Amino acid sequence: MGFSLSSILDVQSGKVVVLAFILMIATFFAGTLFGTKHAIYMQAPLVSTGKQWLSNKVVLNFRADVRKTPVEGMNVCPLNYTEYVPCHDLKYISTLKNLNYSRRENFERNCPPLEEQPFCLIPPPKEYKIPIKWPISKDYVWRSNVNHSHLAEVKGGQNWVHEQGKLWWFPGGGTHFKHGASEYIHRLGNMITNGTGDLRAAGVVQVLDVGCGVASFSAYLLPLGIQTMSFAPKDGHENQIQFALERGIGAMIAVLGTTQLPYPSNSFEMVHCSRCRVDWHENDGILLKEVDRLLRASGYFVYSAPPAYRKDKDYPHQWEKLMNLTASMCWNIIARQVQTAIWFKPGDRACQLEKEKSKSLVLCDQAHDPEQSWKKPLQNCLTLSPEAENIQQLPPLPERLSIFPKRLEKIGITAENFSADTAFWQRQVSEYWKLMNVSKDDIRNVMDMNSFYGGFAAALSTKPVWVMNIIPPSSRNTLPAIYDRGLIGSFHDWCEPFSTYPRTYDLIHAFRLFSHYRGNGRGCQIEDIILEVDRILRPLGFFIIRDGKTIISEVADIAPMFLWDAKVYNLEGVGNQGEQLLICQKKFWITV
Repeated sequence: MGFSLSSILDVQSGKVVVLAFILMIATFFAGTLFGTKHAIYMQAPLVSTGKQWLSNKVVLNFRADVRKTPVEGMNVCPLNYTEYVPCHDLKYISTLKNLNYSRRENFERNCPPLEEQPFCLIPPPKEYKIPIKWPISKDYVWRSNVNHSHLAEVKGGQNWVHEQGKLWWFPGGGTHFKHGASEYIHRLGNMITNGTGDLRAAGVVQVLDVGCGVASFSAYLLPLGIQTMSFAPKDGHENQIQFALERGIGAMIAVLGTTQLPYPSNSFEMVHCSRCRVDWHENDGILLKEVDRLLRASGYFVYSAPPAYRKDKDYPHQWEKLMNLTASMCWNIIARQVQTAIWFKPGDRACQLEKEKSKSLVLCDQAHDPEQSWKKPLQNCLTLSPEAENIQQLPPLPERLSIFPKRLEKIGITAENFSADTAFWQRQVSEYWKLMNVSKDDIRNVMDMNSFYGGFAAALSTKPVWVMNIIPPSSRNTLPAIYDRGLIGSFHDWCEPFSTYPRTYDLIHAFRLFSHYRGNGRGCQIEDIILEVDRILRPLGFFIIRDGKTIISEVADIAPMFLWDAKVYNLEGVGNQGEQLLICQKKFWITV
């Protein structure tokens, strides 16, 4: 189902003609890369087996100017929009007043109003190639897909990324582990366990990597079976998250600024900061209190940065403030070696209450819900740890995937509901793969736009994929339970663009998403959500919609206007509701 699309500008008439070639794709063995044992299969010259003239034009439209999808097909944005991230667009952000730059508010989500957002398809770069498949992509990606040399120039000495011909090579280094993430991860395990084990032995299953760079730390945790939510801002290291995602490593654009991170409380066994450019000691430790919210009891905060080891400049003063703040939060420092310090959060409720009594700690109001953090301001208070008997003891992966998360009971979901959902998605995922007709390695980056209990992601656990589970804030809050299953994800409202680069995901799944948003009063239409899906979906990637028949019919009608192929299937529906399935595949097109 592959297509290539070229746009040709008739200069005299100003008319843009879009030409589609129906292609036959061949591959050839490209040889080994730089002494590795792996082969990269490259796309051979394309063989045209026919032509189809389309009427799409290269025109920058805005939502205010377009009330419905053009019958002749969506227009294509100009080439200077190839990396457009609407809610992190520096040009738009520069027009905003009263942003607190010292608190990094300019790097937070700042979305333009819907009517001011482009309503055209985001084009790939001219020389874009289908991404290299996992696991080769962990080490090598096409330069043409992320054609930016700044990180290689400023971070090459720390082995973040190096240029190798037409490829970027990722040796696995970082600012504080330039000799490789594997050695660094091994050292962290020794520091936590006093040399008796690794991070798994310390009970680490899920990690939050703050200021992740190109996400090599996350990549080298994968062999340990540790899931990592990596994030970094779109700042001076602008394309770091784009590199991470092109590699096939889970990551998103985010920053610790003035709002809570879009993750639930008590979700990570470790929060990691390796030269993450966060001033933890400032503003009464408000950012450390956000880390405390996210850490589970018996979790670790790993800090590799100059205040942990340098004695010059203002670093000793910063370290003293860190020690005072963490002590007031009832954290214990358990190791300080080489360039790293590690704190342990015991979840000591009695200590927290005692600190509050002595006025050295402010506890958050009990009415505050720490588990729903979408667009909430940071709280300059500590969330009181739950009673020990109310903390569910979770097994390691893969057993954690199938255990019933007790946090579901709070919102009225029973163990029977959970088991039925898990079994349902095991059956459906098998059917999906047959219908897409893809090989095991064709899909790597997956998003579930409306994840419910995480059953779809759990069913994919045996495949070489990672899944970004999304819970809309207007839905029942099941994201804490998704984390309790050993999965990762984020809150997100689909009436706004997601915090990621274009061409991020190979597969996007939407279960009852459109019916959820229909008539919710937010003002976004089906076309707005589909346009965002097109932005973040890779060429030749799949979009699977499972919804009611009316929704499926509407999406199927407009899919060709977005340059998608689409086919409707009747499949088993939850509760025998007779839902339909629509599988769309994005065509591979370029603007020349």
